[in-house]
Amino acid sequence: MAATLSPPRILPSGDSAITVEFSRNIDDAANQRVLALDRTLASEPVAGITETVPTYRSLLVHYDPLQIDFDKLGAKLTALALRPVPPETRTRRWRIPVVYGGEHGIDLEDVAKTLKTTPDDIVARHVAGDYRVAMIGFTPGWSYLSGLEKFLHMSRRQNPRLLTPAGTISIGGVQTGVQCLAGPSGWHLLGRTAVRTYQLHRDPTFLLEPGDRVTFSAVDAKTFAEQDRAAEAGEIIAEQIAA
Repeated sequence: MAATLSPPRILPSGDSAITVEFSRNIDDAANQRVLALDRTLASEPVAGITETVPTYRSLLVHYDPLQIDFDKLGAKLTALALRPVPPETRTRRWRIPVVYGGEHGIDLEDVAKTLKTTPDDIVARHVAGDYRVAMIGFTPGWSYLSGLEKFLHMSRRQNPRLLTPAGTISIGGVQTGVQCLAGPSGWHLLGRTAVRTYQLHRDPTFLLEPGDRVTFSAVDAKTFAEQDRAAEAGEIIAEQIAA
């Protein structure tokens, strides 16, 4: 299997970071290699590396150039990246409740019209998905999920919104996502969840991690309001289920 893996691109990112790029496209195979290298560096520390940041298709590696130089670190990262990718183990699975449509999902009806179907069908398809956390980024806790059904793939909005609510569940391109904090977005808003994927004074601060699996369940507005109050108090609303 190792012989079939193509070497990653090793790219300088300033004078103290390297980007290990496995693909120029979004795909799970590249992301699995990213996360595998990240786990390897966590279990087999390389002197001089100060931080790693996994993304969909690359791993950003910060390092101290006084301890290790670009060429030596690049060669080490290439060798580690060419190891066979082990199967993901101890994968956590989460069920996240979502209130769809209405004031909580203001784009649901427009998405249904664009895709020539009904809002109920969009919800049913979204709930039926089995998603994988590919990366965390943009704002704290923003979880990018792969595995969106092809039928639901949509170009992002031509005019992004400057502010969208905390807890928004949306779709954009080939992805769906869980937005933890209020912020700008060009994605299509299907609903909201009371789950805080990031909560500063809670343990754990970040709920979801790259490699976790996620499914969604539909709840009504009253349940969302109750869950939102509980989550604000620090309760973890997402249900961890057996793999």
